[in-house]
Amino acid sequence: MALVLTEEQDMLKTSARDFLKEKSPVAALRKLRDDNNPQGYDTKVWQEMVEAGWTSLIIPEKYGGLSYGFVGLGQVLEETGRTLTASPLISTALLGATTLILAGSQNQKETLLPQIAEGKLVLAMALEESNQHNPSRIQMTAEDEGDKYLLNGKKLFVLDGHIANKFIVVARIQGGSHEGISLFLVDSNAEGVSITKRTMMDSRNAATVSFKNVEVAASDVIGDEGRGFVVLEKVLDIARIGLSAEMLGTVSEAFERTIAYLKQRQQFGVPIGVFQGLQHRAAQMYNEVELCKSLVIKALQAVDANDKNLARTASLTKAKLGETIKLVTNEAVQMFGGIGMTDDEEIGFFLKRARVAQHTFGDSNYHLDRFARLNDF
Repeated sequence: MALVLTEEQDMLKTSARDFLKEKSPVAALRKLRDDNNPQGYDTKVWQEMVEAGWTSLIIPEKYGGLSYGFVGLGQVLEETGRTLTASPLISTALLGATTLILAGSQNQKETLLPQIAEGKLVLAMALEESNQHNPSRIQMTAEDEGDKYLLNGKKLFVLDGHIANKFIVVARIQGGSHEGISLFLVDSNAEGVSITKRTMMDSRNAATVSFKNVEVAASDVIGDEGRGFVVLEKVLDIARIGLSAEMLGTVSEAFERTIAYLKQRQQFGVPIGVFQGLQHRAAQMYNEVELCKSLVIKALQAVDANDKNLARTASLTKAKLGETIKLVTNEAVQMFGGIGMTDDEEIGFFLKRARVAQHTFGDSNYHLDRFARLNDF
């Protein structure tokens, strides 16, 4: 398949870029941070994103969606990366909707997917239990009580956990490693749920969520009991690709801003971009960014095609984007010089977002190791 966008996909990308430049520039993130906004995102802008159909892109038409596919959603995510837009798009329209589409019961799909499409429901996945990503190392327990389950445990770094209406909770019924893991739908206001908001270094919000004897009905299990890991891994692979699309937008914008600065900043009476040492470093960044563009669109196409090698593609893409976003944001701050280290210059916001995105859903080391294992190395 050619690594190019269709005319419709390109139009979606252009419209998203124009909208976000006007409604959600980097200055908007700065204001959210400075105002210590309790939501962590602009609710009015989010509603306009919903009205534009962005929350509906991957949802099937019979559940109120557009059935537009992941390549389309990837273009929107890329543009949110350019402006560092904070919104529930990844937690809800990517992670949440994907989980329900892949494994939700008919009732769960009919009830919840239209709510996501209409922007009436914010979902958050409660997965991580330590500072390192390891989806198979789940200690949170789900005790079978016949017609219900009792959940006990704590989850860290729950994206948008402080504003979620419902959680998709990963817990263990039995066994170890991949065995016995199940996915549960839990209301955020259920008795025994405790939520503590955390502000990340990129000015986004996550939460620590504790569960103490939280009762969950058997009908709120997503997929087959005890067999949730297969679904979870596919959902995470799709989320890794979606996040990589956002990272591509961040790295592209950081690179373009750096090149513009090299042409503008003068030293010894000439633009610093004429110095060969900086040209070599800029050329390396350009090559890496172009490679990432091909990887991301290939990965998004693999999701839509339900490619059998999706896991390999996801880890390859996330590993490469992680390495490249670190390189480009580091170089950007260095080439901006002293002003790049100050809060007055926006380039620092890109570096901070890069650091969080690098580790979300697994960093480059995690995915390089996983890629090797998947290829029997």
